[in-house]
Amino acid sequence: MQTRHMVMLALGGVIGTGLFLSSGYSINQAGPLGALLAYMIGALVMYLVMSCLGELAVQVPETGSFSVYAARYLGPGTGYTVAWLYWLTWAVAIGSEFIGAGSLMRKWFPDVPVGVWCAVFAAAIFIINSISARTFAETEFWLSIIKVATVIVFLIVGAGILMGFSHYQAPGLSNFTREGLFPTGSWSMVMTLLLVLFAFSGSELVAVAAGEAKNPQQDLKKAIRMTIVRLSIFFIGTVLVLAMLIPREQAGVDQSPFVMVFDMAGIPYAGDIVNFVIITAMLSAANSGLYAASRMLWTLGDQGFIARRYARLTRKGIPLNAVIVSMIGSFASLASSIYAPNTVYLALLSISGLAAVLVWMSIAAAQMMFRREYVRNGGRVEDLGYRVRCYPLIPIAALLVCAASLVGVGFDPEQRISLYIGIPFVGWCYLVHWWKQRRQARRG
Repeated sequence: MQTRHMVMLALGGVIGTGLFLSSGYSINQAGPLGALLAYMIGALVMYLVMSCLGELAVQVPETGSFSVYAARYLGPGTGYTVAWLYWLTWAVAIGSEFIGAGSLMRKWFPDVPVGVWCAVFAAAIFIINSISARTFAETEFWLSIIKVATVIVFLIVGAGILMGFSHYQAPGLSNFTREGLFPTGSWSMVMTLLLVLFAFSGSELVAVAAGEAKNPQQDLKKAIRMTIVRLSIFFIGTVLVLAMLIPREQAGVDQSPFVMVFDMAGIPYAGDIVNFVIITAMLSAANSGLYAASRMLWTLGDQGFIARRYARLTRKGIPLNAVIVSMIGSFASLASSIYAPNTVYLALLSISGLAAVLVWMSIAAAQMMFRREYVRNGGRVEDLGYRVRCYPLIPIAALLVCAASLVGVGFDPEQRISLYIGIPFVGWCYLVHWWKQRRQARRG
């Protein structure tokens, strides 16, 4: 993979339905100012975590990335748990993306069952991930280009409307004060922040591919910096434009805010355009998700945590067994969303929602332990290819904000279940790892 592939892999993993659909909902729930502040804080937290990941990934480029770092610097049990959390997150997401894309296809093909589209999309994504890492990266690059281009066009169109190049009279800055600074209460901004942090998850994908980069040190350094800047501009810029164009009570209620803005500008077929882009976003997320999930299984097999057959590679360097099992896991998740939505699927969603924050916390903690060990062994901080500035303030800040978001989850009745189910699952992973280690010790 080259730098452009790695940047688009990260952008593709983050820019999706959370931006095209949920950004309007955030404004509706927290108000224009509350949503903007939440996304600014989310971008800051992403910078903190990605800085920590950058130091680790550039110095020790590994396929599997943060699960390897967690195992090495925080303990094998933590590495085992992080890998399973991340695998499950993407397994759940892949199934959701297939059924979501299939449902949107009914806009154009109402007589074709959603299941048919799920099968078609799954077959395409599986083939792309089974050929070679280059094929995957090139496909993801072009899928992500569509999304990035749409965001750029949206920002240009939105700016044009605000400058008066449209018959629509935009509220502008007055939208921030029309109902007061926090019309739904300041606590709603905190609740929105939790969703925003989850929306930024996926940026860490840039490091999952570290072991398959053409020039890991140089490519990763560029990719991480470019990812941080571009995601911050895209997300904050989009929310700022939406906050000045759409009244809070209309945002995120009936349709995508992107459709609303394109309609304001008089762009024909706005609904069809955005529908196509959202389908592309979902397939891109599924493509990235299958890649990430399979590499997590490969890491578990390579470290001996699960059967070694999952660490076997094809001639093109693809962990095909891991790809197959990850795809099967995604279909199991999809089936549970249909046949057990209030039990099994709810539990899977709860765990995957919590996993994003726990993975970010493991990255910050692993960076602190790595730096301590690096210096203790005689390494000079100045020699690091990518180093965290203001150490240890940045990793500590990342840990505190992520921990605070978990505390906030406990105060939200709708999200509290993620703690009730997610924390026991984490404990179960540690217990299984301990049991496996003990059994291996007895055999040895």
